[in-house]
Amino acid sequence: MADLSRRSLLRGMGGIGATGTLAALTGCGVPPAYVKAADRGTPDRSAQDRSLVFANWPLYIDVDDHDKQRRPTLDTFRQRTGISVSYTEEINDNDEFFGKISPALMNHTRTGRDLIVISDWMCARFVRLGWVQEMDRAAQPHVARHLDPLLRSPHFDPGRTHSVPWQSGITGIAYNRRRLGREIRHTADLWKDDLRGRVTLLSGLDESFAMLLQGDGVDITRWTADDFHRMTDRIHGLVRKGHIRRFTGNDYIKDLDSGDVLAAQAYSGDVIQLQADNPDIEFVVPQEGAELWAESLMIPNLADHKRNAERLIDYYYQPEVAAALAAWVNYVCPVPAAREILASAKDKERAALAEDPLIFPDGAMRERLAIARDITAKERVAFAKEWNAIVGL
Repeated sequence: MADLSRRSLLRGMGGIGATGTLAALTGCGVPPAYVKAADRGTPDRSAQDRSLVFANWPLYIDVDDHDKQRRPTLDTFRQRTGISVSYTEEINDNDEFFGKISPALMNHTRTGRDLIVISDWMCARFVRLGWVQEMDRAAQPHVARHLDPLLRSPHFDPGRTHSVPWQSGITGIAYNRRRLGREIRHTADLWKDDLRGRVTLLSGLDESFAMLLQGDGVDITRWTADDFHRMTDRIHGLVRKGHIRRFTGNDYIKDLDSGDVLAAQAYSGDVIQLQADNPDIEFVVPQEGAELWAESLMIPNLADHKRNAERLIDYYYQPEVAAALAAWVNYVCPVPAAREILASAKDKERAALAEDPLIFPDGAMRERLAIARDITAKERVAFAKEWNAIVGL
């Protein structure tokens, strides 16, 4: 099961460096570092060199119970295909990783990686800059068949031609129902008097804004600057009144567990693990909706083993492989067909995962989920400044 610290590594707009770098790259609406599609590839070495380099976040893949260095799904891939995978857990923060590989991509040189996993809001930057290659879906029949329809066409990558979700999740509300003494069903329920000083929001702009917009009745697939300013005015007022206790990273987990906070904007994957220790914690997708996000696989420009990388991506979209991964990481599985695999498991705990709506959202929950329009490069600097002034960053 994934450690709670993994989501704490995400920082939304926390890194000034990458924001500043991106701002410097964008001028007159055309990034000078933009790479044309014809210049993104290099002669593929997959046939003669049956290997690939895969960079991921820590604690985001299945691990053998008896040997922590072994990753069973990767071992099986190598056995089936003869392709060895050099797997690194080097991505600790979206902005930090951007800073690490952007010099190579800007200068049109190899990154040394064939496959990376980054959050969708960061994927949007890579797509805009032309820093990742389009995938050959003809070579990925399992992706074409099994990718969750809700994740198929985000605003930044229509048709998912440049990205494929590794895992997904929901940004909603976690709360202690027993201590609060009532249900939370709407985002506006967070602003009631009995939660004054006992509620937290996420500090990262990209992690927090969509659900808050939805709470104001906004369609997040087409939100506007006016919608954003109206939302920040509301949050600023709640901060002035002392209603919002603070803005957090993953440390809302400690606050909820201790009872210092009764409700928090939260990630679905964290709450599954919280509930194992504290059954009073509940997770809710507000009636107005919540954001469905993903962290996605991408193939950087000039990757030496593009075909091998595409094969690995497709391998993880086989339902039995997706089920093995979902059972370990406990995030929303981007392969709905994996649910049947888990449901038929002889192990009762494993079979129970098929009924967990935070891994396989049910129909009612799915109707309330949406992927937000991403914040454009032109909007980002001003919006981040406005948000960070409220959060205190």
